[in-house]
Amino acid sequence: MADASKPSGSKGAPRGARLLVVEDEAHLAEVIADNLELEGYGVEVVAEGTAALERIRAAEHDLILLDVMLPGLDGFTICDTVRAEGHRVPILFLTARGGREDRVHGLSLGGDDYLGKPFDLRELILRVAALLRRAEWWTESQQTDDSALVLGDARVDFRAYTAQVGDKGYDLSEKETMILRCLAERPGEVVSRADILDRVWGYDAFPTSRTVDNFIVRLRRLLEPDPRNPRYIHTVRGTGYRLTP
Repeated sequence: MADASKPSGSKGAPRGARLLVVEDEAHLAEVIADNLELEGYGVEVVAEGTAALERIRAAEHDLILLDVMLPGLDGFTICDTVRAEGHRVPILFLTARGGREDRVHGLSLGGDDYLGKPFDLRELILRVAALLRRAEWWTESQQTDDSALVLGDARVDFRAYTAQVGDKGYDLSEKETMILRCLAERPGEVVSRADILDRVWGYDAFPTSRTVDNFIVRLRRLLEPDPRNPRYIHTVRGTGYRLTP
């Protein structure tokens, strides 16, 4: 069970955000909803998977807290369906299936964070706040005029989540696009792995800085003329990365 003690405040989180809690354990759902409402959020609770998917389709939410083991549709299926339909609402998995394979699977389906049960409500509040800050930054960044990044023969479209390299086109994942945007906002400066984790994932407990490195490797393969000798995305040993447009 979650620790039901009053958590500390979620500094910097957008108050009034609309959250959907999908949890079939009634007492836990009530505790989560009560504490989130104390933080100033609007909270809706659904206890069954099929009904949850209908609510996601019918209403706009700023964040979904999604259990995995549910009656009807399970949380993984809901997440997979939502992403296939083009919904980019942040999803935080809450589940007793906290093994590494389940975490990786949930994130690979498009989940944004993964918190295993039992969990501390203070940590839940912090993760919710961090994910909402990340979503707010991404929404604001998408509204700027600087919607593309040009690196030699490569052109990245932040709004379309695509990269055009010469005569070849590639689809980018949301995380890949976010990492590039994070670096592009500070051209020529060193951006630490911790900063990238905070901006792109919202909470740095999981994944780890190694995850950032793996994403950078793939981006270099797509965008660099010679990935082994990068011209644009440089590693600053022990710190992070620097983008040189």
